[in-house]
Amino acid sequence: MQRQEMDHILTKMLESHNNVSDLNFTPGKPLQVESSGELVPVHMEPEFDLLTPFQTEAFALNLIHGDRRLTETLLKEGSCDLSYALGDMARFRVNIFSRSGKYAIVLRKLETQIPTVKQLNLPPAFNKMVHEKNGIIFVTGSTGSGKSTSLAALLDEFNDTRSVHIITLEDPIEFQHPQKKATFNQRELGADFDTFASGLRAALRQAPKIILVGEMRDRETVEIGLSAAETGHLVLSTLHTVDAGQTINRIVGMFSSEEEKQIRLRLADTVRWIVCQRLLPKTGGGRVAAFEIMGNNLRIKDAITNGESEDKTFYQIIKDGTAFDMTTFDDFILGLYQKGLITEDIAMGYASRKAVVGRGMDSIKSARGEKTTEIENLELDHNYEGA
Repeated sequence: MQRQEMDHILTKMLESHNNVSDLNFTPGKPLQVESSGELVPVHMEPEFDLLTPFQTEAFALNLIHGDRRLTETLLKEGSCDLSYALGDMARFRVNIFSRSGKYAIVLRKLETQIPTVKQLNLPPAFNKMVHEKNGIIFVTGSTGSGKSTSLAALLDEFNDTRSVHIITLEDPIEFQHPQKKATFNQRELGADFDTFASGLRAALRQAPKIILVGEMRDRETVEIGLSAAETGHLVLSTLHTVDAGQTINRIVGMFSSEEEKQIRLRLADTVRWIVCQRLLPKTGGGRVAAFEIMGNNLRIKDAITNGESEDKTFYQIIKDGTAFDMTTFDDFILGLYQKGLITEDIAMGYASRKAVVGRGMDSIKSARGEKTTEIENLELDHNYEGA
C-alpha cells in the first residue's frame, strides 16, 4: 500500500461524520470512526466490507514506516505508540497493538489549535494553578478523557504569562506550542529520549522552571518527579486513575511498605492539585467534561500523610472544600444536570455515589416544580381496620 492510498482512506474517514475523534482499524470489523463518543462504520468506494488481518497489518507497517525501535517495541511489548501527520489536515496519536496474533490500530485525532482555559470553560481552580511556582499537579482520567487537552490549555496560560523555560516529555507530542513569553522545548519519547525517567533526569540539568511528564508510569519516574518538585520545579503529569484518592493510592502502591510513610510525607508536601476528569455524552450531541478537583490544605495533607479513615475521606474533604475551588464529581455532575447539559440517565450512570446524585437531582426537580417520583394518587384507606 502506498502512502497516498493510506492518506486517501484516512481523509475519507475523517470526513465521513461530524465530531470524529478516533479512527479504528480492527480485523473482522469495517472501517470505523468514533463520532461524539460512539463507534460508527465508514462507507467508501471501493467498499471495505470487513477488514482482514492482512489489511490491518499493512496499515500498521505503513504507519511504522520501517522504524526499528517501534518495530522492536511492538514485537516485544505487543503495542507501540507513534504520531502521524496527514499533511496539513490533521495529526494523530497512533496506537498499534496485537490481539490474538493479529494487529489492530486506533488513531486519535489531535487538535492543531491549542485551546485556552476560557474556551474549554475549565473550572476556576485552573486559574489558581497558573500561579503555582513549584510542586506537582496531576491531571488524571481514563484514555480519551481529555487530560492532554486540559494540560495543553494550562501550559498555554504559562506560555502567555510567564517568562520561564518549559520542557515537555511526551509520547507522542500532541500540541505544538509556539514560542511566546515562555521558552518551550518539547521532547518526544523514542526520538529524543528513551524513557520518561531518563528524560526527566536529563531535564533537571536543562534549567527548566516547569516540566511536563506525559505519564508517570513507574516508581523511578515518580521518585525523580518528587525530587524535581522538592527542588523548586513545577511538575505537571498524568495518571490513569479515576479519582483523587485512587491517585494517591496508586503512587503509594509503587513503593514498598517500608517506604510508605516517607512517600506519603513527600506527597503531602509536594502535591498542589489533583484534577480528575471524565467526558460525558452531552444532551443534543457532543460531549462535556466533568471534573473532580482536589487542592491542598491542612486536612488534605493529613489525609495523604496518615491515609483515609471512615470519618476522614478525600471525598468528604473535597466536598467541604468548595470555597477553595474544590469539587467532587457528583457535585459537578449535578451542576451539569441543572444546566440541562446532561440527562438524568447520564448523571446517574457517571456518578461516583449514586445516592448522593439521586438526592441532588430530586432537589433540583423539586425546585423546578417537577415530579420526583412515579408513584401517584396515594390516599389513606379509611376502611382499613387495624388489629
